[in-house]
Amino acid sequence: MSVDFLLRTLRDHADQDAVIWQDNTYSYRWLLDRIDYWRIALRQNEIAAGTVVILEADFSPNAIALFLALVESACILVPLTPAVGAKRDEFVQIAEGEACITLDEHDHADITRLGRVASHDLLAKLRLLNHAGLILFSSGSTGQSKAALHDMVFLLEKFKVPRHRLRTISFLLYDHIGGINTMLYTLCNGGCLVTVRDRSPDSVLSTIDTYRVELLPTSPTFINLILISEAYKRYQLDSLQTLTYGTEPMPESTLRRFHQLFPRIRLVQTYGLSEVGILRSKSKSADSLWVKVGGEGFETRVIDGILHVRAMSAMLGYLNAPSPFTEDGWMNTGDRVEVDGEYVRFLGRQSEIINVGGEKVYPAEVESVIQELDNVAEVTVFGEKNPITGNIVCSVVTLARDEDHRSFVKRLKKFCGERLQNYKVPVKVFISNEELHSARFKKVRNFDA
Repeated sequence: MSVDFLLRTLRDHADQDAVIWQDNTYSYRWLLDRIDYWRIALRQNEIAAGTVVILEADFSPNAIALFLALVESACILVPLTPAVGAKRDEFVQIAEGEACITLDEHDHADITRLGRVASHDLLAKLRLLNHAGLILFSSGSTGQSKAALHDMVFLLEKFKVPRHRLRTISFLLYDHIGGINTMLYTLCNGGCLVTVRDRSPDSVLSTIDTYRVELLPTSPTFINLILISEAYKRYQLDSLQTLTYGTEPMPESTLRRFHQLFPRIRLVQTYGLSEVGILRSKSKSADSLWVKVGGEGFETRVIDGILHVRAMSAMLGYLNAPSPFTEDGWMNTGDRVEVDGEYVRFLGRQSEIINVGGEKVYPAEVESVIQELDNVAEVTVFGEKNPITGNIVCSVVTLARDEDHRSFVKRLKKFCGERLQNYKVPVKVFISNEELHSARFKKVRNFDA
């Protein structure tokens, strides 16, 4: 079975802390017992190998035990969290869910059959292999969400190499490739997965302080929220050794400020995609945006400034879209990069570049400058069609405190004009009272100006 090596690790650390949830600690022995319980429950509910199971949960002891029991039983798992919102029913239909297990706020489970028989060719292929599967949905911020089907045998392969045993926050969500990676990395190395009641700066930093957390995997957006809230002044963070960040470009100003405040915390940029998994990475330095990505089972190349990836852990395909892979297995990621020897620097998604009169504007560069301006809480930069230049640069900003909007806009344009070329300075500036990030703590860019 694909999880045999993981179950051995659980047994080897039976008396160690495995999960902390709602201020209660659960050992690896408890986790093993709970996997046994769910193994029996799945049989009793006729959830056999190959069944497509919707698992609605966030990180909790039962969510973790169920994940492992379903993989061991060669089921096809579809984790969903409340973050999917109104798309929940659409996702269930696309995945061809046959059974649903819902965990409530008390970690109690409800199991229902959905009256459907999954018939997609890729699902049939996985069933013939008798391998567990995992279906992950893209955010769909610029179109229909795509359902990536993974063979868990290949996705688990990289975790067989022993790494560091750490106490780690489960910040990235349960239905996100980064969240799954965090959980499996922690368990495969006998670490402790520390859950949070909510993902506010105070809640996360308080949890780090209380439970002596060593690793925080998060996003640039959340790092900025830590800085803006000044929550770091209210808690002891001396246990925190490493902070990893990914999912979107990091503003250089945010990285520089965090490193100045916490020079001893190792900052590591990560990179991954729902379609291929999470690559191993090595930042050139804690305050550098240059990073080396790849590692065992991954190959990378850059063609016309765009990163391409080939991976052993690549998905079998999309359930609702054509395959994005070339015949020899390469995927065009759509991420534009600069190259310096073995290192790359991510500039942003090719689809998000703003073309102003033939000149390229990368939103992350402009956002990094605006983020340095006093009283800016969050900022997102995007393009708007223009009959003369093709596009103009626009920005939407939330303020840290009340300020006259007209004077703020004037101040922002002057600030940008002193630091950026003219065509990069926002022509339109919108001030919003709404958060500019999603439930996954990633910038929202689909604005209608």
